[in-house]
Amino acid sequence: MTATSAHKQVTVKEALQKGGLDIKLSTLIMGFANLANKQLTKGILFLGGEIIFLIAFFSQIIPALKGLITLGTHTQGMETKVIDGIKLQVSVEGDNSMLMLIFGLASLIFCLLFAYVYWCNLKSARHIYVLKTTNQKIPTFIEDFKTLANGRFHITLMIVPLIGILLFTILPLVYMICLAFTNYDHNHLPPKSLFDWVGLVNFGNVFTGRMAGTFFPVFSWTLIWAVFATATNFFFGVILALLINTKGLKLKKLWRTIFVITIAVPQFISLLIMRNLLNDQGPVNALLSKVGLISHSLPFLSDPIWAKFSIILVNMWIGIPFTMLIATGIIMNLPSEQIEAAEIDGASKFQVFKSITFPQILLIMTPNLIQQFIGNINNFNVIYLLTGGGPTNSHYYQAGTTDLLVTWLYKLTFTAADYNLASVIGILIFTVSAIFSLLAYTRTASYKEGAAK
Repeated sequence: MTATSAHKQVTVKEALQKGGLDIKLSTLIMGFANLANKQLTKGILFLGGEIIFLIAFFSQIIPALKGLITLGTHTQGMETKVIDGIKLQVSVEGDNSMLMLIFGLASLIFCLLFAYVYWCNLKSARHIYVLKTTNQKIPTFIEDFKTLANGRFHITLMIVPLIGILLFTILPLVYMICLAFTNYDHNHLPPKSLFDWVGLVNFGNVFTGRMAGTFFPVFSWTLIWAVFATATNFFFGVILALLINTKGLKLKKLWRTIFVITIAVPQFISLLIMRNLLNDQGPVNALLSKVGLISHSLPFLSDPIWAKFSIILVNMWIGIPFTMLIATGIIMNLPSEQIEAAEIDGASKFQVFKSITFPQILLIMTPNLIQQFIGNINNFNVIYLLTGGGPTNSHYYQAGTTDLLVTWLYKLTFTAADYNLASVIGILIFTVSAIFSLLAYTRTASYKEGAAK
């Protein structure tokens, strides 16, 4: 029996039950099996990791976990002290709930990492047990290290990125989620004040409390905006691609280049230019007034209804060229024989488009449409740079008429300092995006055809 087949048959539990004292003691003293079988370097590394963890556990992790539970008990303030017979008001530092939450979460991640290292120690002990039972040579540390540079080199390369993901993605993400279950708002800002766990109160506040009057209108407008922004860009982009690729049209490359120029200009510049053009006193109103078409300025961005239509139209100017390029690539690669056969059979251009061209474009672009829809739900730039979420609405809390959930989240964070509510909105945005993506994509013809293959 080879070591590989033996590994598949022998579990860690069996190795610990049937193994010798060196294998059994590895459950208490990490690396003991390695040290007992002359894998000194590997054993010292495991043992050193356990010692470091135990020292950190009693000196740092236990206090950090207690802080994670309480989020602080001593507030910052002034305390009267007698110095040289004189009573003085002295500033006393308190607990910092934010740091306690971060350090507590970091401690949990550190414990999970140690649990993985401990499991590696048990697997190493099992490996030694298998080698001994099959009368094979126990490799040295150098031989083990060579496997990391050869057969398991991909695992070695993944270590640094995984550490980065844990520190800069997982930890901040979990921290943000945790804030949704606290009362961390403008009334509880550390280090001056403490915040505490409040459970699902913030979610109830958003769905049925005082925030519901803002959340549901903003959420409804977010979905309406995402549908119209995606649909208009798609249909008009496809129509533009069909017009440019019409047989007999001259200077196709020139027309295509003209419409692609909007992509060459950075989006924020286009949006800021449009904001100035559509201003109540901007060039568009001035031109219309001068021509005599209007007697007073049109409220392109200052009226709730006008602003919403203006945003969708400006988004078309920015987004249609992208759809046009994708649709052009699809149209240029459509089977010409099928189209020619349909035309010979007497099909009109509209029938060819309806039965052949459009279904092919839709089949290929459906995943892209789903991506565009999710992108529009989180389209911060268009709303913030064009209207800033305005015009203002006195019935909304920290939100304007054209604010999306993502721009409202921004205002809750940087303007109102209501981090708990912002965290709830962030979780809801992710939930809506994830559920829609999964349901929509798994029901597309593109996915079904790929799964069938």
